[in-house]
Amino acid sequence: MALSRPVPWVSPVLYGAVLLAGLYAWLAGVGDTRPVPFVAGLAGLAVLDRWEHRIGPVLLLALRVGLCTLVASADGAGLSRVLFVLVPFTAYFTFGRTVAVALAVGCVVVMAAAGLVRDPHWLADAGQVSDLLMFCVGLVLAVTMAAVAAEERRARMELAASAAAVAELSATAERNRVARDIHDDLGHHLTAIVVLLEKAAAFRDLDAEAADRAVADARGSARRALEDVRRSVRTLRESFSLEEALSALVDGQTDVVLEFSGEEGGHDPAALRALYRAAQEGITNARRHARATRVSVAASLDPRGAELVVSDDGRGFVPGSEGYGLLGMRERVELAGGRVDIGSPPGGGTRLTVTIPRRNAP
Repeated sequence: MALSRPVPWVSPVLYGAVLLAGLYAWLAGVGDTRPVPFVAGLAGLAVLDRWEHRIGPVLLLALRVGLCTLVASADGAGLSRVLFVLVPFTAYFTFGRTVAVALAVGCVVVMAAAGLVRDPHWLADAGQVSDLLMFCVGLVLAVTMAAVAAEERRARMELAASAAAVAELSATAERNRVARDIHDDLGHHLTAIVVLLEKAAAFRDLDAEAADRAVADARGSARRALEDVRRSVRTLRESFSLEEALSALVDGQTDVVLEFSGEEGGHDPAALRALYRAAQEGITNARRHARATRVSVAASLDPRGAELVVSDDGRGFVPGSEGYGLLGMRERVELAGGRVDIGSPPGGGTRLTVTIPRRNAP
């Protein structure tokens, strides 16, 4: 049943119980049951529940009260009065707690007034009073169940909203990560290829052997770019080694010198990857912007933390000239709990320093 309220099984259970009791009373000759309006009223309530999302809330409430009254008036057994607990129960999900409690009180008042009309002395009948008290208990339970169900639905909606927000944040973080990876990996190697091909073109007529070496180096950079793409795909499944990654990064690059010291065990893999990306960016910037002829990469790991220094003999760093690559590097390092310092030392060139305090590997 396509009901807009929670616990949709409550209404059918009550309808079935009232139907069985009413038919038994009619067949056994207990009371004055009129089967046609009795069954028609229950069928109308079932149809009303089925189509309640297409009916206005006020009209829906009025129709439900009217049909419950019809069934109760046609039931000689008297059990049909239990249907009135559905009035505040269903109203709770549409109008809220205040209206539901008011309707519950109204049902008790109407039930007591109807009893007094039938028999002015019915309050002296212990059985009648007991029925009224049980009806009050049913109303209390119905309103309580509605409150619990409404709170549960609200919690589920908040949880769904929170899950959607987390998914969006995760997607944004993943997009930023992919953007940084593309820039750091492919950008680094494509820059190297461009520089080498320019060198080959410049030396083609002057030094054919140097040009051939530049073309070979460019071919090697292309292969390393492909290997970096494959390594990125395997990142989540395999362990990361900073020393191996840096060695592969500078392999075949005669203008880059690597120094590595310390043990990687116990260091956060995110910090090690951040150092590797910083080395990529530092080498790329040294070639692309500083026009450096020699680059030094020094990585050291100790119990206090990790440090990476990339220095070159190029034109030096101009403050305020940071681009997307350096911005992505700072984001990576800050996420790992570290800091980035970049500037031009007195002797010239550029010096990039990345320091990340040691945190236990997760």
